[in-house]
Amino acid sequence: MTILFAIMLIDDIISSTSLYNLHSHTQYCDGRFTMDEFAEAAARAGFMHYGFSPHSPVPIESPCNMKAADVPDFLAAVARLNDEYDGNIRFYAAMEIDYLGEKWGASHEYFRNLPLDYRISSVHFIPALTTGEEVDIDGSPERFIKRLGEYFDNDVRYVVDTFYDRTRDMILAGGFDIIGHFDKIGLNASVACPGIEDEPWYRRRADETIELLAERDIFVEINTKAFAQRHRFFPHERYWKQLIDRGLKLVVNSDAHYTDLINASRDEALRRLSAYTHQLDLKHER
Repeated sequence: MTILFAIMLIDDIISSTSLYNLHSHTQYCDGRFTMDEFAEAAARAGFMHYGFSPHSPVPIESPCNMKAADVPDFLAAVARLNDEYDGNIRFYAAMEIDYLGEKWGASHEYFRNLPLDYRISSVHFIPALTTGEEVDIDGSPERFIKRLGEYFDNDVRYVVDTFYDRTRDMILAGGFDIIGHFDKIGLNASVACPGIEDEPWYRRRADETIELLAERDIFVEINTKAFAQRHRFFPHERYWKQLIDRGLKLVVNSDAHYTDLINASRDEALRRLSAYTHQLDLKHER
């Protein structure tokens, strides 16, 4: 599907219903349940639109990413599920595509040629400080602290700056429709260095990202996965007014890895977004 049609598809979904989730992971990557189990859970939850978005194949070793050899089976499974549910719920074939710099990302020919309904793009890896080895910095804060010492000489500033550098380059390279959890690094970095997200240089990096997104026709994901445990959304709620003011379109996804978390905290995010929008509408009326 071309970018234009994907934009129209996502716009139609989010403007017509809140009964959607366009970001989820199954047995094809690091999800804990099969596509059939997620489809059944999505139907029980009353979703009208449900997207499967495995972590994309990558040209490095990664236990969390799907294998390129599994892509045909994945695409066939989405088609089969649409037949089985016969229009009662619409399933979509997507991917959360890892950006690894110029060598790999959503704009790469491999992804341009895949028959995906839409594409999410995210940064999970950055190069190690000395070796350049790609290191996953997206896991738990506990794992992040360990890797910070092993691969980055405990240089939190390097990790954060490199994360946002890659995010900037990913946006400029394009080829995707939704940006995933664009400030996820803030959670791990703030555990390693409390208060880092309030520092002017950090706020500047986040602000620069938002301004760059506003120049492009990209949907911004409000990722609800960590809210129940970590009490925050991605991006952080402090940026929501800025995102809305800049006219960016927001997609509320649960990033589900478990069937019982298929709709985790989406209702809370939608409620808070509605309150922000209502407040802004009242201000504009004055």
